[in-house]
Amino acid sequence: MSDLEAFREEVRAFLEEHAPKSLRGTSPCGPFDGYWGGKKHPPVDPDVLRWRDVCYERGFTAPTWPREYGGAGLSRKHAAILWEEMRAMGLPRPVVGFGFAMIGPTLLEYGSEELKREHLPKIARGEIRWCQGYSEPGAGSDLANVQMRAERDGDHFILNGQKIWTSHADKSDWIFCLVRTNSSAKKQQGITFILVDMETPGVTPRKIDLISGSSPFCETFFENVRVPVRNVVGEIDKGWTVGKALLAHERANIGSSIGRMPGSGQRELVDRARRHLAWSEGKIEDAVLREQIAELGMIEEAFQLTLDRVAQKAQSGNPGSESSILKVVATELKQRRYELGQAIGGLQSLGWEGPGFDADDLAFTREWLRSRANTIEGGSSEIQRNIIAKQVLGLPEVK
Repeated sequence: MSDLEAFREEVRAFLEEHAPKSLRGTSPCGPFDGYWGGKKHPPVDPDVLRWRDVCYERGFTAPTWPREYGGAGLSRKHAAILWEEMRAMGLPRPVVGFGFAMIGPTLLEYGSEELKREHLPKIARGEIRWCQGYSEPGAGSDLANVQMRAERDGDHFILNGQKIWTSHADKSDWIFCLVRTNSSAKKQQGITFILVDMETPGVTPRKIDLISGSSPFCETFFENVRVPVRNVVGEIDKGWTVGKALLAHERANIGSSIGRMPGSGQRELVDRARRHLAWSEGKIEDAVLREQIAELGMIEEAFQLTLDRVAQKAQSGNPGSESSILKVVATELKQRRYELGQAIGGLQSLGWEGPGFDADDLAFTREWLRSRANTIEGGSSEIQRNIIAKQVLGLPEVK
């Protein structure tokens, strides 16, 4: 028996013994399917916390992280087996969030030993929830145009400015920010990456509503916020390198979180067609629709296989520029799936609230509206295609 086969048997035995029965079959085990943690998290099922604790004891909340930071020190192949077995049992991940998807891997690569030991074990146990302070009203796709000021005052920086589209800022304990520390240098050369406690006086998050009726987004204001210099990740004025590395993790996670188990989107559309087109068995009578659903299912399965290959081949912690490919394909695939689902629903897809629409249709419509943001957040598809052209394919710029 190979090492990987032995580990799979070990994981299966662990899950069978320790996974709460109430959680089995409840989750697809995606990167953001599980307990988000943090000090502001509302009360949860005690089984969720027991599941977190038993996994943390084995380092299974952050399996590839070194043991000294709360991980298990596993290879990526071993970690992939762990998630596969959790997914096969329908279990949620024990802890999820931007701590694992973005700032944790970035701290491992660029953080000081002090910052690693302070933050990584708390992320691994779900004690702290993180949000991202990148975009500003004048710095979205042109992220290097960030203007939030950080002025040095002895052992502190004083932060003033605003961040926008800050997902879950109202629920988070810490925020990682790109700030302007040198306005006389070229845009990318005067940026610093810094960590900020959301409880620091002067930090104010404010909710932003979306057309979908629900929103994770906030705008976050900073007014004379004092942050220790030791909270800088990497070097002062050289945070653009750190910021780009984190974006690669973000885009890879967006891609993998949207990617589903092969065929699940296709099955969802078939079920929707059965319900809305008065068709209960056999093949879909509309040949065009049948072809559209089949084509989408094949693309979905091919994308899932690609995600699996990427996970198996990755030897370093940073997925690099190739993550832009995953982001573009995943977000546009999701939008295509919901567009077709809305077409199948017909007039029942137009409901917002009130009688005449069932809960599934209302939820589908709101998710369709939410999907419009997927090709913008994390860097628009236009920006991603530029990255792919320049940094992956090596194409020359058009003069």
